[in-house]
Amino acid sequence: MAMSGGKDDGAPMIEMNMTPLIDVLLVLLIMFIITIPVATHAVNIDLPQPNPNPPPEDQIDPIKNKIVLTQTDEILWNGDTLSEAELVRNLNLTREIVPEPELQFEPEALASYELSARVLNVIKASGVTKFGFVGNERYRTFGSVGAQ
Repeated sequence: MAMSGGKDDGAPMIEMNMTPLIDVLLVLLIMFIITIPVATHAVNIDLPQPNPNPPPEDQIDPIKNKIVLTQTDEILWNGDTLSEAELVRNLNLTREIVPEPELQFEPEALASYELSARVLNVIKASGVTKFGFVGNERYRTFGSVGAQ
């Protein structure tokens, strides 16, 4: 019986059938693609759970510190420019205040992602417990820059 494209003269086939080899390689490729873990670039931050019984108005902490990251890679602490070392010092000082002041994080629309990740890592390492993101409502639709 002759194979596809071959002759029925009894001579051995000298051409290798590539179809099974290609099928096996495609299956292996698909298996590798499925089993590769998804690359995530995230900074895990433990956010506090919402309190169903908020404290009375007279016991709410009035002190709030705001960190703003600018487009020019500046770190602003309540409007004053500081370095990462000064940020660490300020975070350590605020942790000693009783009750601990709230720390608000507000990067500008075009602030560097790398700087944001570094500052968030510094904040997480400092052990600050009262932390919040502010100003995110301006960026609810993807790609919008929001009003400054």
